Amino acid sequence: MSRLLLRTPQHVLTGGLALIFLFPLVWASLASVAPHAGTQQTDGWGFANYDTLAHYQAGIAQYLFNSFAISLMTVLFTLFASVTGGYAFAMFRFPGRNALFLLTLAILMVPYATLLIPLYVLLNSLGLQNSLIGLALVLSMFQLPFATFMMRISFEAVPGELREAALIDGCGSLRALQRVLIPAAKPGLITVGLFAFLAAWNDFITPLVLISDSDKVPLPLAVANLRGQVMGIVDYGATEAGVVVLALPCIVFFLALQRHYVRGFMSGALKG
Repeated sequence: MSRLLLRTPQHVLTGGLALIFLFPLVWASLASVAPHAGTQQTDGWGFANYDTLAHYQAGIAQYLFNSFAISLMTVLFTLFASVTGGYAFAMFRFPGRNALFLLTLAILMVPYATLLIPLYVLLNSLGLQNSLIGLALVLSMFQLPFATFMMRISFEAVPGELREAALIDGCGSLRALQRVLIPAAKPGLITVGLFAFLAAWNDFITPLVLISDSDKVPLPLAVANLRGQVMGIVDYGATEAGVVVLALPCIVFFLALQRHYVRGFMSGALKG
């Protein structure tokens, strides 16, 4: 009984926080199928708003493809750069290592919106402006400071004896990274990948500046454009349907990977 009384405030607090965070999603889900004037779903409950979303301009399939392509490329670029960078910072000693690492982290203090115009000019000169690859590269750059930090502490949390044993057995530095350190730092990899995916999937400002072709915009930008498609009148039903479609992949990925996600943060916390 005493244990239950001690845990009651914790349960009340966590339950209240869960309700606060879940309420907007539940409300959006109900609003997307509820009848509402000015939407396709004016009579009874149904999925007419999702039909509006599905056939908006290029179609929901095209916008989903754009979002998944951008997000997956961002994850791949971020993992490649952060794994190699974090491995170098964690395992090698070279002059200026800590200063360079602090400089990398200092990029977090720069508002990323201030970099979009210079990046727009740079991508235009490289022929990558208005392209999904160029957008993914920019989004990866924004993720690199945190991702490199996360991978460094993840590699430092791996016992050094494992890498030394691999080197003694004849592995080079890259093979030791591939065969020993990457499997041992799997939670950190999943944490970095999930962060990169969520950031790329939900980003709005960056594609708004860098993408000009309506067929190449990701889903968040398409949903924002859908809001005022008829003389500035907001179609709330279709907008809420877009919110639900946007949220579903994030929820699925997080629920599937939450165990590794927490372990990735815990391994870094215990080391740092």
